[in-house]
Amino acid sequence: MGKLFGTDGIRGVANVYPMTVEIALAAGKVVGNYFQSTENGSCRGHIVMGRDTRVSGAMLTQAFAAGACAAGVDVWMLGILPTPGIARLTGASGALAGVVISASHNPFEDNGIKLFNSDGYKLSDPVEAEIEARLLGDGEAPVAVPRNIGRVNQVDDAGEQYLDAICGAMGDLSLNPCSVVIDCANGATYETAPVLFQRLGAQVTTLFGSPDGTNINDQCGSQHPETLAESVVRQNADVGLAFDGDGDRLIAVDETGQVLSGDQIMVVCANDLKQRGALKNNMVVSTVMSNLGFGLALERLGICWCSTQVGDRYVMETMLAEGAVLGGEDSGHLIFHELNTTGDGMVAAVQLLVAMKRAGRPLSELARIMTVYPQVLVNVPVKTKPDLATLPDIQAVIDRVEKALDRHGRVLVRYSGTQDMCRVMVEGPTNETTHAHCQEIVEAVRRAIG
Repeated sequence: MGKLFGTDGIRGVANVYPMTVEIALAAGKVVGNYFQSTENGSCRGHIVMGRDTRVSGAMLTQAFAAGACAAGVDVWMLGILPTPGIARLTGASGALAGVVISASHNPFEDNGIKLFNSDGYKLSDPVEAEIEARLLGDGEAPVAVPRNIGRVNQVDDAGEQYLDAICGAMGDLSLNPCSVVIDCANGATYETAPVLFQRLGAQVTTLFGSPDGTNINDQCGSQHPETLAESVVRQNADVGLAFDGDGDRLIAVDETGQVLSGDQIMVVCANDLKQRGALKNNMVVSTVMSNLGFGLALERLGICWCSTQVGDRYVMETMLAEGAVLGGEDSGHLIFHELNTTGDGMVAAVQLLVAMKRAGRPLSELARIMTVYPQVLVNVPVKTKPDLATLPDIQAVIDRVEKALDRHGRVLVRYSGTQDMCRVMVEGPTNETTHAHCQEIVEAVRRAIG
């Protein structure tokens, strides 16, 4: 991992290195120069930029745009728009690159810079490494002569373009009379998501759709679906849909108030695609964080499964290599490759509702296709991130727990790519056993590097 880029771009606390206006300005120059030279030679081009609802978003967007203009690149401002909408419009507009100012599901204090190439895909590790090297290198990035300075253009209908693309792909689909409660996390989907489901004919109730710059992801959204679950039951709705701050994640709630993970949603959708003969190469791609029950459910359905390291861009890379049309993460990043080039919460939600409509059965019944093994995930704040393999006290506890679980569970301990956290995940046969084993490892991590 580089000094700036994590698993999903550059991220940190706003106004604190590296998420400062100075870095955003410099990044705009470097990104503008890089994509001009790699995509269009010396020809002038444009990038598209969008953001979520964080109070720091406008500040960082303007700084990055200024840097890109200084490099001689035009900037098309899309305003507040879900990350997958920005990825889609990157390719559709013929842009050199796409830029998102967002920290996804993190609290409002954080922000980040995500980058997409001209086709709307997240950058590969080598490309990120090259951009980071230029950003951290000596000297200023080249700037344009006055005549060639870039211009900033506002795109007022970006949300409509995004919605038209989704609805166009659905054909004459109608979700009537499905009743849906959506949780927009006071984030980037607050305008587009209600309109999407209304246009598709659903009866829509919207929660957390009033962003104020500081309430994004605050006890709401995909990380906190409790209020959504209560609302679904209270209103006797068919389904609840929770997005995260930038709209690239989906977590669902069935009609009984039970929360479904990304893994469960993928299994339901994979089964629907397979039954329709639309699951290309009979393959689904997920990450090492997927629940044990995920692979077992796919095996029972006769569906192949390929696992990658954590990060939806790695899922996408493997999907391309394997020719898969469905992949994602248990956290709710779900990719339907025939419809978008990155995780898309709104597209995934529509696909889930389509699967329910075709089956003619409630989500609670469809979800029974997968048995979820008890899983505990604890994020431990750490001061440093040394290689875990070099910490014998932690490794000894992990080895002891793995031996105790044998084939009836698993352990995954890794550092967060976006925060100073060590993520400790344990799956086991019972809740009691799983919690106890996870706590053993958590305490070892705290003692060693907490």
